[in-house]
This record gives sequence, structure tokens and C-alpha cells, in this order.
Amino acid sequence: MASKEIPAAAWDGFSLRRRRDVPEGLWMRCPGCSEMLFRKAVAENLLVCPKCQQHFRVDARTRIQMLTDPGSFEEQDANFESADPLKFKDLKTYKSRLVDQQKRTHLKDAVLTGKAFIKGRPVSLAVMDANFIMASMGAVVGEKITRAVERATEEAITLIICCASGGARMMEGLVSLMQMAKTSAALARYHQSGGLYISILTDPTTAGVAASFANLGDITIAEPGALVGFAGPRVIWHTTKTELPEGFQTAEFVLDHGFIDMIVSRKDLRNELARLIDYCGK
Repeated sequence: MASKEIPAAAWDGFSLRRRRDVPEGLWMRCPGCSEMLFRKAVAENLLVCPKCQQHFRVDARTRIQMLTDPGSFEEQDANFESADPLKFKDLKTYKSRLVDQQKRTHLKDAVLTGKAFIKGRPVSLAVMDANFIMASMGAVVGEKITRAVERATEEAITLIICCASGGARMMEGLVSLMQMAKTSAALARYHQSGGLYISILTDPTTAGVAASFANLGDITIAEPGALVGFAGPRVIWHTTKTELPEGFQTAEFVLDHGFIDMIVSRKDLRNELARLIDYCGK
């Protein structure tokens, strides 16, 4: 009796029976070093690769838990939702895209804002989430960021914004672009009041957000390896026909060229924020 042929994929040191018994999703491959990582170990390491220190993207709620004192975050403007001023439609309508994103992420839009404490220091906090239409900035994102700045101004507390964005939200056209000026004007008033604004650039921080509130901080911090820049490499190449240095939009490159103040690992960020707030007398 001829033996059945065993698929080549099974010959990796595991029997077929063991392969069936291993639950899916326990392991992941690091895009930085290509190592296979145990997901639980990565989660316990604040979503940082324990081998190469690759910082994976973090959703807004998880980042708030990482940064703030337990139970101290009080969300504000939670029910703001985007309208559809242009009645926009590409492969699907903007309204249906918003509904899909809300169901998938359990967010109303791409930013969470509120007040919290970081090691006992009160802050007005805004945290963007790249899982929601790549944290593109529409009217809701701009309004919530502006209100977070205005609360920091009124209450004379530190403002911290964790930035992550692919830029303006094309489905809202000019309404989206207006948010650049709106948020920047609010930050100008906050600066005049003597407030401390710490901007944290995470992967990715680009385009209209990078050109407005993300780079107006009194202190600008980036996570290791974060993509930081305005236009993407392909756009720059087609516009200028200039060869770009390797890694020119990484946090490390822009730090070397004086574009940001420091790079801080995720495990050190909470302590560093508290230290900076104290150092600046806030």
C-alpha cells in the first residue's frame, strides 16, 4: 500500500498533529528583525520587539493606559462624529466608510482627548489612532485637538499630544485643510499664556498634521524608528527628481538634523514626561 504524500510545509520540526493543536495567532514576525515572537511577550514589553526594539503601532486606548496613572483619564468630547459635507464617494461612500471604521476600532473618530494625570501631574491629553483611516485629520480631529488645547489654556496645565497621521482627510476636502490653521491658532494662544506643550511623534506622523500641530511643541519627542516627515519619498522623487538618503524620514535621521529634540523609548516615556513637566516648572 503506497504511503500518502505529506505536504512539504509540514516538515518544519513539528508533526502534523502538533501543528493542528497549536492555536493560531500566538506568534508574530517582527518586521524589523524578522524574528518570530511570542505575542504575549511582545504585549508585556509594551508592544516593542524584545530582540531589536522595533516599536509597533499602538491604538489610542492602549497608549493612554501606558502613559497615564491608572483610572485617571477622563475622556471629553467623546460623542463627536464626522459629517459628510462633500457627500464624498470613492469605492464606497464616506458615511459607510465611517460606520465601518467605527465598528472595527470602537472609536467615533481618529483621536481620543481628555484630562489625566501622569505620575501625579495633571495634563490635557490627545492621542491619535492610526487604525482609524490612518488617523487622517478631518473636522472632528481638528475640533477635538483644538478643544484639548483650549482646556489646557483655561486650566493652565500641560498639553500633551501623541501624534500619528497620514495627513488631511481627503473625504472632507478644504474642511480638513482648515484644521491646520485652526489647531495652530489655538496653540499660539496657549503659547502666549505660558503653557507647556509636549508633542510626541509616533509612527507615522506626516503631511498636514506634521505641518501643523505635531511640530509646534515646546518639546518634540519621537519614538524610535517612527516615520516623521511631510511628503512621502515617492512624492518627493517625482517632484524634485532628487536622490534621498536612506532612512531620511526616520526619527533618528530627523533628530540628527535638529528637527526634533529627543527620541525616547516607550518604556521610558512616562517617566520622561513627568521629568520634563517638573523641569519646566509646570
